[in-house]
Amino acid sequence: MMPWAADAVPLLHGVRVLDASRVLAGPFCGQLLADLGATVIKLERPGGGDDTRGWGPPYVPGFNDLSAYFLSCNRGKQSLTLDIATPEGHDLFHRLLAQCDVLIENFRTDSAEKLGLTPPELLAKHPHLVVCSISGFGRTGPMKDIPGYDFAIQALSGLMSITGPPEGPPYKVGVAVADILTGLYASYSILAALHARARTGHGYAIDLALLDCALAAQVNVAQAFLTEAASGQKPLDECVPPRQGNAHLQIVPYQLFATADGWLVVNVGNDSQWRAFCTAAEADELGHDPRYATNRSRVERRAELVPQVEAILKRFSTAEWVRRLSAANVPHAEVRTYAEVFRDPQTLARGMKWTVRDPAGRPVDLIGNPIHLHGAPAASPRMPPRLGEQTEVILTQVLGLTADTISQLRQKGIV
Repeated sequence: MMPWAADAVPLLHGVRVLDASRVLAGPFCGQLLADLGATVIKLERPGGGDDTRGWGPPYVPGFNDLSAYFLSCNRGKQSLTLDIATPEGHDLFHRLLAQCDVLIENFRTDSAEKLGLTPPELLAKHPHLVVCSISGFGRTGPMKDIPGYDFAIQALSGLMSITGPPEGPPYKVGVAVADILTGLYASYSILAALHARARTGHGYAIDLALLDCALAAQVNVAQAFLTEAASGQKPLDECVPPRQGNAHLQIVPYQLFATADGWLVVNVGNDSQWRAFCTAAEADELGHDPRYATNRSRVERRAELVPQVEAILKRFSTAEWVRRLSAANVPHAEVRTYAEVFRDPQTLARGMKWTVRDPAGRPVDLIGNPIHLHGAPAASPRMPPRLGEQTEVILTQVLGLTADTISQLRQKGIV
């Protein structure tokens, strides 16, 4: 018997979210809330919808508005098409907000001001609402009116300056990590605001910038710069951490190495693991060498130590290193492709691949949610919606509109 009580419904059951955002950061946040059981209504433009519907290939076969990109951040939602720039659409938008707990939006500043949808105006009309505004640079500062895009944010935040090989151009991360990080910050900010609202009874406005989130997520590397700069011992430009490629700024050896037939990540995180690695590598002389006994000394002597470790790793195959380092309890990892990741027993055991059905009833695989809860059921995974798929249901059940009224709105192009 489980030592905890079990709820009958998911954690966010009864919470209604209007996701008026587009592309990735906001939609990813909305998807996280849907995964936790919230009812998430995705507001889209009539006729076109979210731009990412067309960002392909690949697409779900037979559906050109269901790209892989769109699938990645919109599962579990309902799609409502509504032109909020029209007077009737604007009125319906506010009627819908009156029935919602959360609004996620990434309106352009000028558009929000023109439509009267700035956070202060929204909270004046809907004092219970949690408004989460996502933009490139936030609502304050000299860049507040400039659009923000993930690639540009990675450049401006310093992230690209620390990513890539020591020589050559800076690199971006392989996914739109600034958007994803912002979506994560947004989701936990919304949950905190909902928790506080239960106590205070009033709503909140959350102002999130991709640039801020990307900078905050650089944790120890950005902090290394601040700490070095504060010491006053070097000019500021010399305090900037150099790019390490696939190595770690503050731990050695902690990087990617070539083996006799492939690649292996070696994660020696402390001095006992260093000695265990040397024993497994049949290199006890290195393990007993006082010059490399501590991580600090290994970092200071990186240039002389790493080539020795590189030569050692080339002695054996990747499979042999996995065998040796596993036996020695030395952290390590093979470099896997997605094909290998999604057939790995650990990936499958953790439910990181969900299978849903497309509108034609065919199976579609989606990336799973990494949150595993005890004490409440998970929300059932559902296929991302077709454009406007739930428009009539939402307008009828949430706003009480009649079929004739909805038909007239369609004729006018409002929904």
